[in-house]
Amino acid sequence: MKSRIKFTMTAVAECAVVLSFAALATTANAATDTIFPSIAITGGALATDRIAHSLSGTASDNVGVTQVVWHNKRLARVGYATVTGSGTSATWSASRVPVALGDNLIYVAAFDAAGNKTLIQTTITVKAAAPAPAPAPAPAPSPAPAPAPAPAPAPAPISAADLSPACKTFYASTFALNASMSVDSAYALAKPAKGVAVTEPTYKTCLVRAADHRVDGLPGYARNDYSRRQAFNANSTRQLIYAVDGYWHLYDANTHAHLKQLTGPAGDAEPQWDATNPDLLYYLPISGIGMKLYELNVSTGATRVVGDFGARLKAKWPTSMAAWTRSEGSPSADGRYWCFMVDGDGWNSVGVFTWDKQTNTILGTFNTNGDRPDHVSMSPSGNYCVVSGDGDMGTTAFSRDFSTRKQLLKASQHSDLALDANGDDNYVAIDYGSNDGDVFMHNLRTNVRTKLFSTYLSGTATALHVSGKAFRKPGWVVISTYAEGGGSQKWLHRKVMAVQLAANPKIYNLAFHRTNYNGYWTAPVASVNRDFTRVTFNSNWGSGSDTDVDAYTVEIPAGVLK
Repeated sequence: MKSRIKFTMTAVAECAVVLSFAALATTANAATDTIFPSIAITGGALATDRIAHSLSGTASDNVGVTQVVWHNKRLARVGYATVTGSGTSATWSASRVPVALGDNLIYVAAFDAAGNKTLIQTTITVKAAAPAPAPAPAPAPSPAPAPAPAPAPAPAPISAADLSPACKTFYASTFALNASMSVDSAYALAKPAKGVAVTEPTYKTCLVRAADHRVDGLPGYARNDYSRRQAFNANSTRQLIYAVDGYWHLYDANTHAHLKQLTGPAGDAEPQWDATNPDLLYYLPISGIGMKLYELNVSTGATRVVGDFGARLKAKWPTSMAAWTRSEGSPSADGRYWCFMVDGDGWNSVGVFTWDKQTNTILGTFNTNGDRPDHVSMSPSGNYCVVSGDGDMGTTAFSRDFSTRKQLLKASQHSDLALDANGDDNYVAIDYGSNDGDVFMHNLRTNVRTKLFSTYLSGTATALHVSGKAFRKPGWVVISTYAEGGGSQKWLHRKVMAVQLAANPKIYNLAFHRTNYNGYWTAPVASVNRDFTRVTFNSNWGSGSDTDVDAYTVEIPAGVLK
């Protein structure tokens, strides 16, 4: 889960945020309450997965503590603690504060209803012996990787119809993707100029720099938002870019020109492209506050409300305040069915619901009773709402009406939902709790789990993201790996790969991303378009900077993925 709330530190007792916390607090008379709350950190221990830290403490106020917010300054990650008690004398806990190797400066702020806030800080140090950010238990040495697949048959003539002008004449008719599972070198490559096609030297694919924040006039990084979000519109002519100031920007995906800053979506707006109309984009208010879904025509700028859930949700859950996926969900592949989680006052979880955009009908609801998901998402078919968290539910696939459920994993991990070659919904994720750190697929219809490959190789581990958004190329996902640790480089490290959804899958190497991981914003988070002809990813191009980050795109012809 990611958040775009950014802290500006002025003094230990003060903090300001881009999102107004006054809108999140319960109603109070600010003019008569000038007493600041008090807050203390009393406990905390490394979580068992060793990629997050738990913190706990106490807070008090003359009127009542409304919320406690944490911020890892190093990773630019923000989240809400769970507050329990009377409010005037409460306890709080934050169970999954993400941390990185080394020192992590953590700020914790307590707010009262009048907007008074008090800030304290602590430092969490993760020792070098612990891999970051993925856990690395000490399994027995893994068997040697499976041998590389047999050479593919001679490829059919290559179509370049779906490629940008920079890559249209790049590929010879004999081109075939690289399926090596050997430890390859990321050969030196100067940072490309924006919009110019270069050869990825190791895997001979067409690589284009899609954004340059300096040339484009953006105040920091110009990056792909997330692997689970579709960056490209229905016909791959437009690309979404997210900037450090919290605004969303529209780019021409063929010329890579910066077209404009979008008016409407900002921060955690969760923009989703329409499945068929390349001009339409759907988005939420920041963090879902207000419980509406908007439609934006990116060509004309026209905006309208297509879903107003407020009255219906308050009738079910009276404290309802926000409806969103918590930034990692998406609708069904055709854009008809949606799944949202609902937060009440103080960001306590009250429920999850499914919605039919075509009929504007709420199809089913589920009471979470305070067990707050990490995120929720509709499956590509629209048959399942997948609720992912670290509570008792773990990651569970519910039927659209919530009448049936299947647990897919006992935790929430980096993952996505994708269609296999048969058109079945599959949950594709990494299981850090398995002996080999399995990347696996779990069929939501048959309830069968299939291992794809191991990540714990000779004591190493790696973090990764999955993108299953190639809905017109079912049976394939993109996986990008980063922040490996525990030993020497292995075949899967630091790459963007196409992975087949099958036992003993074909795995094609698309590119080395060349990012030197330095916190959340530098993760490659590769995302694929609907046709699997374009894959965008982020890179600081080896600089180690946490802000000098831009989006790059690998383009491959239709037909070479088989």
